[in-house]
Amino acid sequence: MNLEFWLVIAGLIVLALLVLLPPLFKKTPLRYADGEQRNTAIARQQLAELKLQLQNGVLSQEQYDAQYRELQLTLLDDLEDDVPAVPNAKTGRWIVPVVAITVPLLSLFLYGVLGEPQALVKAELAANNQKVADNVKSMVNKLIERLKQHPEDLEGWMMLGRAYVYAQQYQDAANVFAELNRRKPNDPAVMLHYADALSMARNGQMDGEPSELVEQALKLVPEDHTALWLAGMAKAEAGDFAQAITHWKKLSALLPTDDESQAQLQKMIQMAEVEQQKPQAPASSAAAIDITVKVELDEAVKAKAEPQYTVFIYAQAVNGPKMPLAIVRKLVSDLPANVVLNDSMAMQPQTHLADFKQLRIVARISKTGNAMPQAGDLIGTALLDSVSGNPSVGITINQEVQ
Repeated sequence: MNLEFWLVIAGLIVLALLVLLPPLFKKTPLRYADGEQRNTAIARQQLAELKLQLQNGVLSQEQYDAQYRELQLTLLDDLEDDVPAVPNAKTGRWIVPVVAITVPLLSLFLYGVLGEPQALVKAELAANNQKVADNVKSMVNKLIERLKQHPEDLEGWMMLGRAYVYAQQYQDAANVFAELNRRKPNDPAVMLHYADALSMARNGQMDGEPSELVEQALKLVPEDHTALWLAGMAKAEAGDFAQAITHWKKLSALLPTDDESQAQLQKMIQMAEVEQQKPQAPASSAAAIDITVKVELDEAVKAKAEPQYTVFIYAQAVNGPKMPLAIVRKLVSDLPANVVLNDSMAMQPQTHLADFKQLRIVARISKTGNAMPQAGDLIGTALLDSVSGNPSVGITINQEVQ
């Protein structure tokens, strides 16, 4: 939290103490009822009653005199006992330090339990993200106008495509890179950007044109990191795990040992090796199915999901390969959403949803857009015990990946 926030908190606590403490320092004595006036009034009333009884003959003179003397003695004792108490200057002062310490500590404790300590940070981050998004949108509009006037500006086309990728407008990015590829053919960087954007626009599928573009680029730049990564993804999707492992191991050897991509790369190699050892599944004769999935975001975790975060919705075999069988990509801003998973979204053409008796349907929010689950991702799952017909399932994203 920034300094201004803590200064405001300190000011509010001081203000509360200024209201609570001053009355505790006052030496105001306790004000008792005026005992002398009260006792005098009672004595007068009793004396009047005695006189009336004497006149009416109820009391004799001796009885009257005796009761009169008794009344005088009683009144004298009451007056002597009714002395105003002088308060001790220290009486009740022990509460002052207790209040001075308890109020700040209790306030901070309640704020920590009931408040949102990261609210300002999140608000600032959201404001910065919005500012960046506005800047990107402004830049995109300027680039579009510029390219209308100067369509031969190849660097402008590249910048526009990258801006669309940053904004996760993958189909627009693919269209821009397609135009750039037409204007600048056989450029490996352009082909790889085009293949990546086109794959993202197709929910991560590399089959077809994206795979062909990557193969062409890899022939031109055999040691390009992006080319090797995408080539491995394309081969794994096609079920050629041996070639995928070859590409990824070559990439791993080219990267520094402390590169942050190494860990994820090794996981992908291990997964491919596991898949490679499994027997080849026979061709499926099962009918194609459509799985309708409704995805919602639980209120308890909504504050942790920014609108621009990526949502992966996919089907996974309960007993079988852990790689997604079919996948759809959305944004948090699209939620709640209804999607359909079927074989056209399969990551491996030889696998079919109907080949598996049980499926786990997963919806995962990734802050980084990474296809691999990471700590801090938000997730929700549902189990399909039967995939016959065209089943539907609802998922609530309500857990955080640890």
